[in-house]
Amino acid sequence: MAKIKIEDGKLKVPDEVDIPFIEGDGTGPDISRAAKLVFEAAVKKAYGGRRKVNWIEALAGESAYKRTGSWLPEETLQTIKEHIVAIKGPLTTPVGGGIRSLNVALRQIFDLYACVRPVKYYSGVPSPLKHPEKVDAVVFRENTEDVYAGIEWKYDSPEARRVREFLKEEFKISLREDSGIGLKPISEFATRRLMRKAINYAIAKNRKSITIMHKGNIMKFTEGAFREWCYKTAKEEFGDKIITEAELAEGKSQDSKIVIKDRIADNMFQQILTRSDEYDIIISPNLNGDYISDALAGLVGGLGVAPGANIGDFYAIFEATHGTAPKYAGLDKVNPTSLILSGVMMFEYIGWNEVATLIESALKETFLKKIFTYDLARQIEGAKEVKCSEFAKAIVDNM
Repeated sequence: MAKIKIEDGKLKVPDEVDIPFIEGDGTGPDISRAAKLVFEAAVKKAYGGRRKVNWIEALAGESAYKRTGSWLPEETLQTIKEHIVAIKGPLTTPVGGGIRSLNVALRQIFDLYACVRPVKYYSGVPSPLKHPEKVDAVVFRENTEDVYAGIEWKYDSPEARRVREFLKEEFKISLREDSGIGLKPISEFATRRLMRKAINYAIAKNRKSITIMHKGNIMKFTEGAFREWCYKTAKEEFGDKIITEAELAEGKSQDSKIVIKDRIADNMFQQILTRSDEYDIIISPNLNGDYISDALAGLVGGLGVAPGANIGDFYAIFEATHGTAPKYAGLDKVNPTSLILSGVMMFEYIGWNEVATLIESALKETFLKKIFTYDLARQIEGAKEVKCSEFAKAIVDNM
């Protein structure tokens, strides 16, 4: 068998490993083919045949619906459950009506409570900042609660009517009759396990600080509580490894400890522009994390170069962070970097660090040679514009 196992609280990865791959919708097949080319070349070069990845086809999204009648087939869920680690391209999520987000469904089904989004600048990539090299942040976004819990009712539904009546009768809160209603749950349990994972990551990766991003000045008992529970976890469980910003202000010595600080959400957006190098790890509730990770990506070249992972205690699904871009489907045009870098995260996760290093180094070299897909090439004078597949081949050549 070539499956990843969990033994003694750790992943045990065989030298020949099966990994489910959901190609995704729209441009998903294009970038998936490109990414696989890079992954396979790097594994071969790093290990000379001693290690190997077998890609297991898994269906989700439009392709799954066309072939099985289900947007997220049970067979796909079972495949991911059996193999623990998977990687995926972008999936269609309709705005307004239609199916709920398949990405959110996968996160909830496998309890992938941490959305981890590293965002850093690569030399040669166009950026709106004067000093984009100062951007090197990792967002830890809570993945299961907040408004993404999906607890909401249409304005004219019987449920919304009952909730409005309940609020009026029990709490004297009157809402307009044409109000849609959504709930925003944030729990101590979910908050603390996310903070725990972020601090352990900071320790393992030698990061310097963690900033709690919240809107606790307005939402005191959800986002305000998120802030307090993060601090509580840091102090109670990692007291000898952390120091708060307030303690530093009092004159206490940092002594190589991880600094824990917090910022109001709206302020964070101007802070990452004006003080990029002051933010290392950013931890936040679900919606804030969605916003800030995309905003950070915009500083270093856009979502096309920003990787992502949804990680639980063991299960992990790595993914392209951008949309499906259906108008470019099948044109071999779009940038595969997001999915390639998500693969870098995946190989690090399973302990194949040689592969991760090889891919990232070759990608850096490709950017320095001004080889780009159309999205970045059009912004750079003298750039060589290549197709999606050609970009992948250039990375392989630079290994």
